Amino acid sequence: MGKLLSLLICLVVSGAVAVAQNAVPEVIPALQQWKGRSGVLVMQEKGRIVVDPKQEAELKTAAEQLSADLKEMFGFDYEVVAGKAGKGDVSLRLSSKPDEKLGEEGYVLDITSKVEMEAPTAKGVFWATRTLLQMMYNQPKGLVKGKAVDYPLYAKRGFMLDVGRKFFSMDYLKQYVKILSFYKLNEFQIHLNDNAFPEFYDYDWNKTYSAFRLECESFPGLTARDGSYTKEEFKEFQRMANRYGIDVIPEIDVPAHSLAFTHYNPRLAADNKEYGQDHLDLYKQEVYDFVDTLFAEYIKGDDPTFIGEYVHIGTDEYNRKEAEQFRRFTDRYLKYIKSLGKTPRMWGSLKTMKGETPVEVDNVYVNSWNHNWFDIQTANKAGYKFINTCDHYLYIVPAVNYYHDFLDSKWLYENWTPNKMMKTEDLPADTPNLEGAMFAVWNDRVGNGITEQDVHYRSFPAVQVVAEKTWKGDNAKNVSFEQFDALCKRMPEAPGVNLLARIDGTKKVTEPGVELQLDGTTVHTTEVAEVGYPYSVEFELRQSKEPMIDAILFRGPHSEFISNWNDTRKFAFRRENYEFVFHDFRMPEEEWVKIRVEGDHKGTSLYVNGQLVERLEGRKRMVYNKRFNRKDYNWYQETLIFPLQQIGDANQGFTGAIKNVVCTQTK
Repeated sequence: MGKLLSLLICLVVSGAVAVAQNAVPEVIPALQQWKGRSGVLVMQEKGRIVVDPKQEAELKTAAEQLSADLKEMFGFDYEVVAGKAGKGDVSLRLSSKPDEKLGEEGYVLDITSKVEMEAPTAKGVFWATRTLLQMMYNQPKGLVKGKAVDYPLYAKRGFMLDVGRKFFSMDYLKQYVKILSFYKLNEFQIHLNDNAFPEFYDYDWNKTYSAFRLECESFPGLTARDGSYTKEEFKEFQRMANRYGIDVIPEIDVPAHSLAFTHYNPRLAADNKEYGQDHLDLYKQEVYDFVDTLFAEYIKGDDPTFIGEYVHIGTDEYNRKEAEQFRRFTDRYLKYIKSLGKTPRMWGSLKTMKGETPVEVDNVYVNSWNHNWFDIQTANKAGYKFINTCDHYLYIVPAVNYYHDFLDSKWLYENWTPNKMMKTEDLPADTPNLEGAMFAVWNDRVGNGITEQDVHYRSFPAVQVVAEKTWKGDNAKNVSFEQFDALCKRMPEAPGVNLLARIDGTKKVTEPGVELQLDGTTVHTTEVAEVGYPYSVEFELRQSKEPMIDAILFRGPHSEFISNWNDTRKFAFRRENYEFVFHDFRMPEEEWVKIRVEGDHKGTSLYVNGQLVERLEGRKRMVYNKRFNRKDYNWYQETLIFPLQQIGDANQGFTGAIKNVVCTQTK
């Protein structure tokens, strides 16, 4: 009996060791290779990040960023030093020679009595630090010991954001750099100009919204007045992105989608009015002089605004009748960008725009974006380097009834790969010119009330699944989508980033039962900045007899919740220059009322004394589209990520009393 018991114990122990040895760390994107060992390494709250003294210059940025992120995520204090690593240290070093398997971005992460990260390049070491942070987040009791050999399947892994139709603050762009980097996406394409659709502006091109988002000295007045970036802040944004392993791809879209330029100078618009005023005239020398000068302003000189290797020239969806001249235009600007020392990129439309005019191919990158305009098969046959940006699978257009409001993460995870553009159209995975893939967010419906955080709510899941598929590849046979999705939902956005405004369950924002007296200048700060979808915020409120007009009851980083809107005793909220009002309830004077606000990504609800009084959702505007003989809609997004950072305001605050403020984030 004793021998049998001993044997059973040995089997249990050996089984436990085997499990520990084979435990694959949960990270996104998943590791290419992992060889587990028994035991764990418990990271201490204080420690050292050690770099080789001879490599200090190359690795300083990665080491210092890791130190800052350890502090941000875990409160750990790790000093960056040069020297030799010992027990408990985190070691960063460059390999002595190149490694074909690891390439430019791969690395080795070895966890024993210390953490060692090694790669042929500083970028590879930096990606290793992102993996370490994710492992620590998902293994709070200690890092499973083992060795990872990790590298991307594709060189280009990215995200394109349309800031032309909707302005995104520089703070948002910088936070997105951190998000993309945390998931090892290495390209961020910024679509700097575009315009709305004229059917929503009475078919008047002069009324139709357009914007160009960069400071411009060559053409004073061209820069959008409702949101733009100075040259200096755009340069700093690119430098910051480089520190995080990301290439910013600035895009100036010509010769279509160019209404911002023709609004500035109507002579630039095509004489053929059938083409639309957003088409530059490809037969006018003035157009070429303008476009030459525009690109040169940002590329030429000792301190150019576009500091990276790549510049994107747009070139999509021009009128098909001008195929030959369009090809001449495209060829000219691909060569022009090269003459300025940059590598050109384009959307390309050459499958549709057939003609005899040759178009530059050598060292040109194409976003293969549409089966009919320019697909991966056509791009490959023509000899272009191409990035799969398939509209059918990889386009998000928020709050419309075409493309995707959210990408189909399950289908992408289980079925899609970067070599697949349509269900029946793919290329061998090792096609030499296939560089990778990129998803895109297009903000087609200008003025629909959508916010930066609403866009992020849609794009963040796409970041995770596209990162997985472009780095790791097909992993569904090892990790089910349900497992992957669960991991996605519990992962952070990035160190120090919480655009989703996540909180942990229920938070008592104020001390239970304690009344806060507000006299119009009183401010109470809280520990909860804001709460994101889906949520409920409850509070009891008593409004004074003579309340301040448009009084701020709650304020957060991105929004305000207002009482006595327009002196009507109604509630309202404001964010990003939009204002929405609850018209079906008016606060009584000097009477306690229980209020609950519930919000999700579709709308916002107001409850009074437990009863729903109004739901803001579903308002839309219909226009008739003459061109396509159909009805088109603008669906207004009456959403609110609820502000809680402060109660009241020093200048225009609520007058009365509030108590029992509680917020809950539901699943």
